[in-house]
Amino acid sequence: MHTRKLGPFTVSAIGLGCMNLSQGYGAPISAQQGERVLLAALDAGVTLFDTAALYGFGANETLLGQALKGHRQKFTLASKCGLLGIDQHGDGKLVRVIDGRPETLRQTCEDSLRRLQTDVIDLYYLHRLDPGVPIEDSVGALSDLVRRGHIRAIGLSEMSAATLRRAHAVHPIAAMQTEYSLWTRNPEIAVLQACRELGVSFVAFSPVGRGSLGGEPLSPATFDANDFRRSMPRFEPANWSANLSLLPAYHAIAAEVGCSPAQLALAWLLHQGEYIIPIPGTTRLEHLADNLGAVTVSLSAATLKRLDALINQSTVAGSRYNAQGNRDAETEVF
Repeated sequence: MHTRKLGPFTVSAIGLGCMNLSQGYGAPISAQQGERVLLAALDAGVTLFDTAALYGFGANETLLGQALKGHRQKFTLASKCGLLGIDQHGDGKLVRVIDGRPETLRQTCEDSLRRLQTDVIDLYYLHRLDPGVPIEDSVGALSDLVRRGHIRAIGLSEMSAATLRRAHAVHPIAAMQTEYSLWTRNPEIAVLQACRELGVSFVAFSPVGRGSLGGEPLSPATFDANDFRRSMPRFEPANWSANLSLLPAYHAIAAEVGCSPAQLALAWLLHQGEYIIPIPGTTRLEHLADNLGAVTVSLSAATLKRLDALINQSTVAGSRYNAQGNRDAETEVF
């Protein structure tokens, strides 16, 4: 497995996004299957595992803790705070809430350490910016956690270049995590440049376009009721029809290169800079193996130019989130 620098860590060039082992794309898989995927990734050389307190309202961290506790020294563990499930109405139903208050972040970290069955989290992200809490206060609390030895490095998720600069002035930021792929180019507006200037690694989630660039036919009409792509404008009928029309040419390029469509999407990201680390997620062992094969795919300048022209912010129809999602994510919109 090829490696890249992630703040103070050296990690596999492709990490594993663990969210969809517990939520996101329909009914969660069994804990046994989730453990198989995690251990197979570790055996294949993956050394970056990414989770969050929000994922499965703690269930994802619990899964990682159980599956990987015997291998803790073999990988870099990343989790997130500031976005979690709260029982607001006392009815046992957890509601997704952004909360960047220092006391909440400290408590969330304690809870995460317990679920992850570890003494320290290597990279701890502020999952979203709380508009009611200055970024300096939230990052200051995370800096305290570094000093206490509970976390080793601080990251930000879905935040703007301006917020990154303010945060970095309080404590060095190791990584920025945001959606980035051929069909989601928001970071190119300003965030990638800020990362390069500050020496911040960039972690790309949903690097295969929420599955759209994965090669297998998608039918949004058949998505599970719990699949959050149902709320994403790009998968609405009119937009999906337009986006689907881009795929034959994309698949043809993959065939020319001699790789799978998913590998092409990941290889494109790896070619954008050595500071960029994609974290595709999957619940299937065959997809895991296919994704990791992208590290050996070499793309010519001409191929990169063709891909950029084919799938970009002007050719993809629909915004990446609905109105609520766009409000929560602070990164610049198209």
